[in-house]
Amino acid sequence: MANKNDILLSKALMEKGILSSKDLEPFIKQADTLQEELRDLLIKSGVVNEKDILAALADKLKLRFIDIKDMSVDKSVLDKVPLKVAAYYRFIPIEIKERVLVIAASTPLDIKIQDEIRTQLGIDIELTLALSCDILEALKKYYGFATETLDKITSQQPLTCSAELRDSNVEDIEKLAGDASVIRLVNQIILEGWKKRATDIHIEPYRNGVNLRYRIDGLLYDANIPGEIKNFLNAIISRIKIMSNLNIVERRLPQDGRAIVKVQEQVLDLRISTIPTPFGESVVIRILPTQMLFSLEKLGLAKRDLKIFETFIQKPHGIIFVTGPTGSGKTTTLYASLNRINTKERKIITIEDPIEYEMNGIIQIQVQPEIGLDFARGLRSILRHDPDVIMVGEVRDLETAEIAIRVALTGHLIFSTLHTNDAPSGIARLLDIGVEPYLLASSVEAFLAQRLIRLICPECKNEDKGAPLELKELIARDLGLKSTGDVKVYRGKGCPACNFTGFFGRTAIYEMLPVDDAIKDLILKKSPSSQIKKSSIARGMRTLRQDGWQKVVSGLTTPEEVMKVTPVEEGIDSPEVKGLFTSAGLPEDNAPVKNDELHGSDKRAYKRLNDKVNISYKILEKDNALLKRGLAAEHLSVTKNISAGGVLFFLDEPIAVGSILDLKLELPDAAEPIECLVRVVRSDMLGDKNYDIAVCFLSLSGSERARLDRYVENYGEV
Repeated sequence: MANKNDILLSKALMEKGILSSKDLEPFIKQADTLQEELRDLLIKSGVVNEKDILAALADKLKLRFIDIKDMSVDKSVLDKVPLKVAAYYRFIPIEIKERVLVIAASTPLDIKIQDEIRTQLGIDIELTLALSCDILEALKKYYGFATETLDKITSQQPLTCSAELRDSNVEDIEKLAGDASVIRLVNQIILEGWKKRATDIHIEPYRNGVNLRYRIDGLLYDANIPGEIKNFLNAIISRIKIMSNLNIVERRLPQDGRAIVKVQEQVLDLRISTIPTPFGESVVIRILPTQMLFSLEKLGLAKRDLKIFETFIQKPHGIIFVTGPTGSGKTTTLYASLNRINTKERKIITIEDPIEYEMNGIIQIQVQPEIGLDFARGLRSILRHDPDVIMVGEVRDLETAEIAIRVALTGHLIFSTLHTNDAPSGIARLLDIGVEPYLLASSVEAFLAQRLIRLICPECKNEDKGAPLELKELIARDLGLKSTGDVKVYRGKGCPACNFTGFFGRTAIYEMLPVDDAIKDLILKKSPSSQIKKSSIARGMRTLRQDGWQKVVSGLTTPEEVMKVTPVEEGIDSPEVKGLFTSAGLPEDNAPVKNDELHGSDKRAYKRLNDKVNISYKILEKDNALLKRGLAAEHLSVTKNISAGGVLFFLDEPIAVGSILDLKLELPDAAEPIECLVRVVRSDMLGDKNYDIAVCFLSLSGSERARLDRYVENYGEV
């Protein structure tokens, strides 16, 4: 015999014309046989969704059906309802209207249950209907997730962790979540992190409590948890240690372990690390899928760079270095590269610390320094296994670097990483650790620098009409665009899909430096990285900042994301650019140079000296008309005035604003000339074949800038 709720639902669905009595009859019989709710069977079978069911019930019972996802509930309303009551009856308080509490539930509560709620709360209630998933999310949001579990643990006898759990290598944490125990609590913490797309879970003890934080898209966010969790810190850490086969008794030393758990159909590899603190152990759990699809096309490489990079990874020998700080996605780029060339005809071996992802068809070795298995020793052993391609997790010392280079010179393709700020700095790093220039020049094929930036959430993305004109002009200038009309800046407003952050997911920005003949010559001369970068930019290398600007123009990210992760010399925050603007008497907000603002202010970052100093220059890009007329050769001129931000000089031909020059400045101090790249920011006609050209320094070192500033301070007497 069908229960009252099933009969009510059947009538509501038939009256709305959603299902007929003939359609409902088999489901009603099945519900009666299995002792299940009719609505659950209908939703499970996919015949009707929950939204249609609730809408029909709301219409039948003259109730409101509301969307609580974007609602904000006042704290005073939440204080009226204890968690025990809200969780037990599965409802969320919404608002108080004239001494009546409005609540949202996913089922029509019968009169008896409504009376129980009134009695427990001491206030009259008004029932509305809302989706069950929204109510569960609201309970987590307002009362803290896992609060119900903690409440049940508190009401039970103290629990101890069973040694039997050691035998479970793979655990389905969704099935285990039904138990009110510390096991369920830890499962909920991991499950919540996976649902939020977290890469790391941080459990941090302090004197007055415990912080639980998730790293999402590279940033840490606090989880809303009840304060009572501090009473279960040791139990939580013990459970995590059991999962990862760590010593639960040892709390004075750091420990590292690994566990595998299952979420729905996804198997996750957990890397667990503990460190002791004065208030308990701090734990970080890194969440890694055991299987990932690696695709070069999805990394974020521009089409031009992708084609070039693919030619390098298909070469039979040589070294490709991926550079960047920790957490910049270097390993993912290397895995994608290996995945592209992973065929049955090639033997690929990697040596890593740690192995982050498992890859089919590739032999992977874990570094173990405690037993003497470091990169250098592993690399020597790998050669005996006749590999075609080798990936070395990181080149940290001269021994590893020299072995990798010699292996590359004997016909193997090597992939590895370096910790440097940009691609040209990779050359300087290898020279600094002692690699011979001739070995470096003859073995390395390319350096690829990268950073990770957050992507704007596609659900709440909109154009930022109020973006500063100065910013748009800078982006247009750096990318060589004709006008600021080609530059549109987008932002995310924040929505439930992105957890109200405005960002969803990450991509990478790149800077590729092929080691061609010109770069090899500079390596053999042991040229500084600034000169190598200067030469590479002149021949078409796109910097990290420029690649970031391109993604801003494409609507993928925000300018702030790009400026946050890229070196300052290419952008709006650049001291070089700011120095010239202010030294030329321009506003300090990096506004573009205008002819009528040449001498309008005395506010300057650097002092300026009217002095004639010999200079020579070459035009590298932008001003194609001059290049065609043969002015790419070295030309001479004399300055009108100089500063540590830039110089003003005479010329009998105009140079287009934005042109890049290779400038040599000969100060009369008997020292070496100052050489650097400069950008033309002003080109004024003073008379027939007489022009003032103002340039700003782009690649001036700190010592050279100080030397210039000192010269100006002393009026030419150094």
